[in-house]
Amino acid sequence: MGAKRERIETRELRLLLELLKRNGTALQEEEMRGWLTDIDWNQFVELVRHHRVFPTLYISLQSLSTPLIPADVLEALRQDYRRNTLTMLHLTAELRRICELLDHEGVRTLVLKGPLLAHELYGDTSLRTSKDLDLLIDVADIERAEAALLKHGYHIHNPKLRLLNDWKWKDHHQSYSHPHKQVQVELHWRMHPDSGSEASFEQLWERRRVNRMTGYPIHGLSCEQLLEYLISHGARHAWFRLRWLTDIACLLPQIDDYKLLLEQFRRNRSEHLGGQAALLVSSLLAAPVPYVFQPLYSSRKSRSLARQAMFFIRSKAELCPEPTPEFAGPYKRYLRALKTPSQQLAYLLRRLYPSSRDAAVLPLPRALHFLYVPLRPLLWCYRRVKQVQS
Repeated sequence: MGAKRERIETRELRLLLELLKRNGTALQEEEMRGWLTDIDWNQFVELVRHHRVFPTLYISLQSLSTPLIPADVLEALRQDYRRNTLTMLHLTAELRRICELLDHEGVRTLVLKGPLLAHELYGDTSLRTSKDLDLLIDVADIERAEAALLKHGYHIHNPKLRLLNDWKWKDHHQSYSHPHKQVQVELHWRMHPDSGSEASFEQLWERRRVNRMTGYPIHGLSCEQLLEYLISHGARHAWFRLRWLTDIACLLPQIDDYKLLLEQFRRNRSEHLGGQAALLVSSLLAAPVPYVFQPLYSSRKSRSLARQAMFFIRSKAELCPEPTPEFAGPYKRYLRALKTPSQQLAYLLRRLYPSSRDAAVLPLPRALHFLYVPLRPLLWCYRRVKQVQS
């Protein structure tokens, strides 16, 4: 056990964490010299890329003298930074275009991440990476928004069966890709995939913030709602990329109403997720955590979840879009541990509810759709048998 711990707690990871702790401050060469010895620089660059923190790391490392950092390492990070800058400029332009497009169709849009998040947290879209555009819309506007995207060259990516209306509450988003622009857009009608408690779109829209970074008004979540969303998103992915924790560290000082934030955690039964995030961002990045978080991070469940997330962080786990085989089992157990008893019960009930896949196996007229409820176990078994046979 000791040998395994030593293997995954590498000098490269410790150096990366030390640099992230000092993010935004000038690096003192004498102070950093000890951290920069005996580093496998190939492993370090790979680790920086894995955690998607190369934009801020490159800016920080430029302040050190060249002999301390190999020239090829700085060049590799410079190239990554340059490519990301071009990508973010491209995504920013497309974000404005899509927001204008949906506004024209009467679809209200809240931007969840992407260039808007980079601008609001870091003051510069080039200092954060993004691979797609995440937009939250009212569930009643899904069809209109989708029609607008399809009309302007987007294709549905991995389309979901829509034979029954279950997809609107069993799923939380649909992806679309543009073959020529190489842009992927995710339309969310819920912030989280587990169909747990969360604020309605109207509540989120009422407290929205407006950003004019593109010259066009783009709407985003309030700071409190954004922090809760980012924490739930990071927790769901076991924080396997440190970029998500750096986002939390940047957003925490911007919170104006901690009482409201704690009320949101309690209402959505996610106090343990807030506690987990507070423990990780404090211990790994030395970020100051307000004392009001103390009831959250002192709980046994929060501490247990933080320890489990550390396993994935230290192991450089790949969990998206699917976990690699070596992490599949631990990640499944981790996701189960995230859910409260009531959330686990709700999850089981959703599994019993008929789905569009049942309707694909046995098409029934609308008047007989109620029969899918008692037939669900049989249809599920039939699909499993067919899957094994194929």
